[in-house]
Amino acid sequence: MAARILIVEDNAANLELVRYLLAFSGYTVMQARDGVQGVEIAMKERPDLIICDLQMPLLDGYQVLARLRENPIGAKFAVVAVTAFSMPNDRQMVMTAGFDGYLSKPIEPEKFVEQIEAYLPARLRAPPRTTDL
Repeated sequence: MAARILIVEDNAANLELVRYLLAFSGYTVMQARDGVQGVEIAMKERPDLIICDLQMPLLDGYQVLARLRENPIGAKFAVVAVTAFSMPNDRQMVMTAGFDGYLSKPIEPEKFVEQIEAYLPARLRAPPRTTDL
C-alpha cells in the first residue's frame, strides 16, 4: 500500500502541482493551506510523510515542526521542508531544526516524486508507473 502524504503549503499553485505529482504516482494525498491546519490534520490522520513549506500564515514550517515534535505521536512523523529558502546556510538551519529532509523550490516535476520517495520506507513507495506525465 502506497504512503499517505500530507502537503502543508499556502501557495495554491505549488500545492496543486505537488498534489498532482504525488496522486498521479499512486499516493494518497492530504492537504493543508496553513500551519495550524497542517498540525490538526497530521495529528488526526497520522500521515506517513509530511511535506511542509516554511513560509506560511498562522504557523510557519518551523513552528509546525515544533508543535508536531512536542507530541509523542507527532514526534514520529517524517517531515520534509520544501521551501524557496535556498541559500547555502538554509539547508543547515532546516536540518538543525529537526526536519528529516530539505528540498528547494522551484521543484523539478520530473524528479520530485523520486526525491520524496527517498524519505519513505520501500514498503510505502508506490509501484513504478509505466506511463509518463
